[in-house]
Amino acid sequence: MTTSIKTIGLLTGGGDCPGLNAVIRAVVLSGSYEHGWVMVGFLDGFEGLMDERYINLTPQSVRGILPQGGTILGTSNRGNPFEWRVKDGNDWKIVDRSEKVYQTMKGLGLDALIVIGGDGTMTVSKLFMDKYGVKVVGVPKTIDNDLKATEVTFGFATAVVTATEALDKLHTTAASHHRVMIMEVMGRYVGWIALESGIAGGADVILLPEIPYDIEKICDKIHSRRSRGSNFAIVVVAEGAYSKDGEITLLNPEEKGTIHAKLGGVGLRIAHEIEARTGMETRVTVLGHLQRGGTPCSFDRFVATRFGKAAIDLVEQGKFGHMVCYRGGKIDSIPIADAIGGFKAVDPQGEAVKTAEALGVSFGR
Repeated sequence: MTTSIKTIGLLTGGGDCPGLNAVIRAVVLSGSYEHGWVMVGFLDGFEGLMDERYINLTPQSVRGILPQGGTILGTSNRGNPFEWRVKDGNDWKIVDRSEKVYQTMKGLGLDALIVIGGDGTMTVSKLFMDKYGVKVVGVPKTIDNDLKATEVTFGFATAVVTATEALDKLHTTAASHHRVMIMEVMGRYVGWIALESGIAGGADVILLPEIPYDIEKICDKIHSRRSRGSNFAIVVVAEGAYSKDGEITLLNPEEKGTIHAKLGGVGLRIAHEIEARTGMETRVTVLGHLQRGGTPCSFDRFVATRFGKAAIDLVEQGKFGHMVCYRGGKIDSIPIADAIGGFKAVDPQGEAVKTAEALGVSFGR
């Protein structure tokens, strides 16, 4: 048991998602009420540590934030102090600003740092542990649900609810106009959001990065529906989906192979191919950041709150270098070193995919 803890730092890194404020609230309330610790929140992820931008977090400052989306601390998915990009004339160069971050932590007297983020944020956290001996506890966060160390990440359930509600609305306009409606959802290199929202929303075709699609198989499904009197179709496509003869679609192909590459555009590509092959009018809806925003659902608030309290418990136990996780309905922890690297992908032969196929859903294979 750790008895020397007095001041805890807290930051949110990576993309925002519903439930971040629930974690912040649980960390602050538990740390303050149970232990009397001082809580310091850094603004915009590791950038706040680099620039010494922070606020004191008290039970009063987190009042009312439980149902709020986003994060009151702000966040950044490009704030890696070990590889910080700075302008050098007309060019950019990479510099290591980690020493500045460490000195900020020392100057504020931080005894530990709770980091809420995804794979990239956890990787940076481990670098601080390895190089400077920073006492870090991690909390996993991503709407993509792709972290291999935890069965569930908060934010995912709300993203699926948002996508499912959008599909419900697309059904009525698709049927009215006899169109193929394509909905492109987030997920990066995994298809969890597409799979679960597609099944819940009654999609006819679901396209995942884990199952490279054959455009002819997709069109066969649309033709089959039309032959049975259904003159419309709903297609859900994950942003990282690609054809068996192609590759992932990027918004800016020039960024291919860089950390700045943004996925997107696969829905429009598929729409053009469907129209050319079937003659059916096809429209595309890209949900984009709608999936990240809004009020977190009750499940995400519940899990996020438990994660926040568990993070405080890890600090109190001196179990640094660990990340909280969700396994079998219970909160557990795992070494951050074992949590980073690799993705938790959809099993192409798994129960969920097989269930969908048994109901007539096509995965384009």
